[in-house]
Amino acid sequence: MSRVHDALRRAEELGMISGSSLATPAEDIPRAPAGADPCTPQARAQGALDDLPAVLSKVQNIAFRPAAESHLMSLDRPAEMPGEEFRSLRTRLNHLQSTQKLRTVVVTSASPAEGKTFTALNLALAQSQLSDHPILMADLDLRRPSIHRLLGIERGLGFSDYVQGGGPLEDCLRRVEGTSLFIMTAGSPVKNPLELLGTAEAKATVEERFPKLFQWTVIDSPPLLFSADASLLATITDGTLIVVRVGATTYDNIARAMQTLCENNVLGIVVNGASASELYNKYAYYYSKTD
Repeated sequence: MSRVHDALRRAEELGMISGSSLATPAEDIPRAPAGADPCTPQARAQGALDDLPAVLSKVQNIAFRPAAESHLMSLDRPAEMPGEEFRSLRTRLNHLQSTQKLRTVVVTSASPAEGKTFTALNLALAQSQLSDHPILMADLDLRRPSIHRLLGIERGLGFSDYVQGGGPLEDCLRRVEGTSLFIMTAGSPVKNPLELLGTAEAKATVEERFPKLFQWTVIDSPPLLFSADASLLATITDGTLIVVRVGATTYDNIARAMQTLCENNVLGIVVNGASASELYNKYAYYYSKTD
């Protein structure tokens, strides 16, 4: 039995989930049971990609004024302790990218309110602070999108509009001023998000166009146990991060969520909800209060 399996079982017995806030190696995560129906991505939609990078120069710039409840990393105070956790996660992912094909990452959770959107946005911000290469934060939670609200911007044109031919790509993106971070909101509401995500155009966008344009694409998706959207996205992206929350997520929910994944491309588990005192004790050696 894997280390993650043992740790989660012990955590369940104690009434909480405990562990590192960083991603756990995928080989330590319990796999779906043998005999599950195989799920393979459909063939990529073909299209001309050579001129796609030119669209980034046409994208509208927006100011970084996140909502107070977003709890995002500060672009002006990069040494703040919570940001160090996301920089550590970023470092691990960047190392993986140097050894394997890894440009698109889905961030999800078993259930709502476990911190998947918070994690996705902060990871995208951390990536944009490291490099001048374009980074994309895409809101593909078409059922309950929240990226636009947390960033304090209009929902406007986004993923659903681009996929359905409702606007050119440059009009469906926005760039955070002074950074390499691009935002794609969920776009206009759709009646059946799963059907839209399963179209050839959606798959071509995620599998081909995003990697062509961006060094990293971080995707926010619905929870695994409440829709099949995240499971579908996992089959057309390079990796999945599962967010669990201290004191809220149960082992059974994690096991059930893992069984919904058709491909075992889980990169790791990110534990959310550590107390501020725990973070301070961890980094007090490196940062003084005046910093």
